[in-house]
Amino acid sequence: MSVDLAAVRRIAHLARIGVSEAEIPHLQHEINAILAFVEALGEVDVEGVEPMTSVTPMRLPMRDDVVTDGEIAAKVLANAPLTEDGFFLVPKVIE
Repeated sequence: MSVDLAAVRRIAHLARIGVSEAEIPHLQHEINAILAFVEALGEVDVEGVEPMTSVTPMRLPMRDDVVTDGEIAAKVLANAPLTEDGFFLVPKVIE
């Protein structure tokens, strides 16, 4: 796959990048080189290779998943214009 000069202009427009006419051929070459590299990656045999999250085996530290209310409900509700029974009161928006 390769891009033409019109595609480079469109990419620059979509990315909101100001590109002069003199820079467009250079960018075309750069984009085509990137696409050629990506196509070359498709030729690599990855059969039997397990997905990994890091190049070194490691286990990420995990914390216990504990559900709490933050114990600051009263402080949060203090900022609300209207509350009732520990809940925010909001205007009805759907009939």
